[in-house]
Amino acid sequence: MRRAVWALSFSLALLGLSAEAVAQDQPGTTAPTVIERVEATYPAARLESAHGPDDRLPELDVEVEVDLDEAGVVKRAAVIVSGGEDFDRAALEAVRKWRFGPATKDGKPVASHLHIPIHFEPPPHPHPESMDVEVHGKRPAPPRGAPDYRVEVGELGVVPRKSATELLKLTPSVFLMKNGGGEGHADRIYLRGFDAREGQDMELTVDGVPINESGNYHGSGLADLNFIIPELVTRIRVLQGPYDPRQGNFAVAGSADYELGLERRGVSAKATYGSWNTARLLTLWGPEGESPRTYAGAEIYRTEGYGQNRDAWRARAMGQYEGRLGDSATIRVAGSAYATEYHSAGLLRQADVDSGKKDFYDTNDPNQGGSSMRFQGSVDVEARRGPGTYGVQLFGVFRSMRLKENFTGFILDQQLAREGLHGQRGDLIDLSTTNGTFGVRGFGRYTFRVADLAQEVEAGLFTRGDLASALQQRLKAASAVPYRTLTDFDAKLANLGLYIDASARLQSWLVLRGGVRTDLFAYDVQDNCAVTDVSRPSEDDPPGGASCLSQERFGDHREPNQASTTAGFRPMPRVSLITGPFEGFSFSIAYGQGVRAVDPSYITQDVATPFASIDSGDIGASYAKSFDAVSVTASSSFFVTHVDRDQIFNETEGRSTLADGTTRVGWSGAARVIGDFFDDAVSVALVKSRFDDTGLLVPYVPDVVFRNDGALFYDLFDLAGHPFRGRLGVGTTVVGRRALPFGQRSDLIFNLDAAVSAAWRWLELEVAGTNLVNLEYKESEFNYVSDFDPTTPGTLVPARHFAAGAPIGIFVSLTGTLAEGL
Repeated sequence: MRRAVWALSFSLALLGLSAEAVAQDQPGTTAPTVIERVEATYPAARLESAHGPDDRLPELDVEVEVDLDEAGVVKRAAVIVSGGEDFDRAALEAVRKWRFGPATKDGKPVASHLHIPIHFEPPPHPHPESMDVEVHGKRPAPPRGAPDYRVEVGELGVVPRKSATELLKLTPSVFLMKNGGGEGHADRIYLRGFDAREGQDMELTVDGVPINESGNYHGSGLADLNFIIPELVTRIRVLQGPYDPRQGNFAVAGSADYELGLERRGVSAKATYGSWNTARLLTLWGPEGESPRTYAGAEIYRTEGYGQNRDAWRARAMGQYEGRLGDSATIRVAGSAYATEYHSAGLLRQADVDSGKKDFYDTNDPNQGGSSMRFQGSVDVEARRGPGTYGVQLFGVFRSMRLKENFTGFILDQQLAREGLHGQRGDLIDLSTTNGTFGVRGFGRYTFRVADLAQEVEAGLFTRGDLASALQQRLKAASAVPYRTLTDFDAKLANLGLYIDASARLQSWLVLRGGVRTDLFAYDVQDNCAVTDVSRPSEDDPPGGASCLSQERFGDHREPNQASTTAGFRPMPRVSLITGPFEGFSFSIAYGQGVRAVDPSYITQDVATPFASIDSGDIGASYAKSFDAVSVTASSSFFVTHVDRDQIFNETEGRSTLADGTTRVGWSGAARVIGDFFDDAVSVALVKSRFDDTGLLVPYVPDVVFRNDGALFYDLFDLAGHPFRGRLGVGTTVVGRRALPFGQRSDLIFNLDAAVSAAWRWLELEVAGTNLVNLEYKESEFNYVSDFDPTTPGTLVPARHFAAGAPIGIFVSLTGTLAEGL
């Protein structure tokens, strides 16, 4: 049986209360009495992370401060001595279910204040035949060593963040930017020396549901995380590198899974107003008595944006129900909806700003911007039968996106011989995509013992089908009407992945984990604009300025479309060897292969699917230990990753295109220290990314990334019998100079964000500031040829371009919560 051993003060052992019960020493008073006590349970996730009786689970204490009203009802419960988020949650869930007889004074019931110390002790490991433990909830995958980060957001949620994507910065080597794409554009992600763009080199999921879009022409694997409400993210698993057989397509630099939930129960509303006429209204609901993974949230947001052409609006909603199916199964039903429309400033030429022709926050083309929407639903069932665990998840996603960008101005409109004479009409790209995704994820896991050591084997599958369409055209600058079609296709894609993963415990301090994954990719592509030019067109029926032609050489008729189908598969071995812990230290070595499938525009009939193949290795060490006042975790990893076909940003196409092979070599380190009143996480990464053939640096990748997130939190004083709680959060980012084409280097980036809040009972006031040093920094920089002034002769000399980061912003939020105990 799982159990928590209650350590109670000697003088009140029968009550289970500490000696701080209100007025217990005063004449004529009596302390509250315990009518019903609910036993806390050792956190299931901690139990399931152990793979044998020799795994060392922590034994620790949590102290809970409780306020009772005149009826003995728990009005407030707060942790004052933390044992970690999962232990704190278990303690609070139990204490809130206690029933008390009220304290009295002169025979009359009075409010009281008390402390309850709770001691958590892991249960013994029974023999499998005698095991009688039913665990509910989702079990985390076995860890893969130092590069496997399991991040609890916790008190660091007070640090200002614009989106859920920014929570990735709680792990090392992550750097984000918007690339001038506007508020609604997916964030560009840099991880371990990879320019992962909008997620194309990083597998991203939310509670197991895939976010990456197969077949998106802007970038196959594009992942827009803007549909996630940040306040609903409780933890993230970021595995840097392809070392787990569960990782699938796009896990080039690694993968991340967002786990959603709502720890604070009740109904809350948060209103925010600040710089650039920004307004946000957020409502959250977590029914009391239900699992933290039962929740609902909705948000409406509007901003005029800084500078020119950066206005945006969005609306999003998310919800999930978690409950039981019988005695041994858990079901989760989740859904979300999201829509946005926005304008973007795009890029500016540095020379235009230096000359005063443009302001730092101006735009070259006010027609830039976009819109998108996303709807998704999922059903997830997990059941346990003896030594076996089984799970299946069904999911469906619909997503559409429109994106208008102009990187080059007026240089790409070539004069073709078959066209009438024309000047440069403009390079504004208008891309519209639609993706529908449906699929199944399932697994079966079995545990057994060899030489009295716990072993485990798991087999799983992942299937997804995608319907993707894309239309990309160029628009006239004067009228914004299309004058040329660049791409027009409809595609059907299939991905079937099978894996087997085993954990072999060789000694109590030595475990070998690994297996193999095989993915099959199939494409059926209908190119609706397969013929874009003809060497000798018909003289009687010249195509003129048409984009998608219905004739071949000498005017022979053909339809403008072309169908192509192909398929291919790739086996990928992955293995990790982990030793420890030795006084808190563990050491690991990992190797894995990964794959990135290309977008449908590269598909040719019966030609093998042009995968990008990845080989990656990692050697690392980690440390985790709890002391009387603090808990400390730290990690250090040296890594090398090779990709045989990389992707590099192409300004003429407005997306990343295939390039030659590259190799990354680097180191990353992270540490987090959590105490009774503070939480601080720091990370740093050093990396070199080079092309295999030339040895040149891969453009746009930073050599150095530093990040620090810190929070202070404390009950400052009591007001009317309730604590007045203050919180302070600070986030600091330093990004080193990035390589640019033609031997250039970008500027260094420094950013400082902070927030301070005060909470009393059901109200909380927060003031947040971003870019507090108010630096004019360049969020992204590029080096290429452009001409944004069609009235003057252009030049083919590469020029520096940049997207301006936001200036200082101040935002004020007021939150009200209705819940029991407030």
